[in-house]
Amino acid sequence: MSESAVQMDEAGELRLSGVLDYRTGPGLREQGKALIKASKAAALVVDCSAVTKSSSVGLSLLLCFIRDAQAAGKALSIRGMPEDMREIAQVSELTELLAHP
Repeated sequence: MSESAVQMDEAGELRLSGVLDYRTGPGLREQGKALIKASKAAALVVDCSAVTKSSSVGLSLLLCFIRDAQAAGKALSIRGMPEDMREIAQVSELTELLAHP
């Protein structure tokens, strides 16, 4: 199993990696929230291309990150969502929300 992580570079790219599930979600949530708040970038990108597996927790993380960015007055977009996350978004009718900053 790959280690889960959330990291941000200076350009405002937040990289999610590993397995996103009920075990990893709470820690990633807190780390991501702090990174978004501390970022000096006006527009952030969440890159999910290194996510190896995701439950609905991964989708919840993205929604929380969107809310955190809005609260901080920052635009946020998402790219590289793996197929399992896209399928959950479709079933939950969240595709449009996640597609637009």
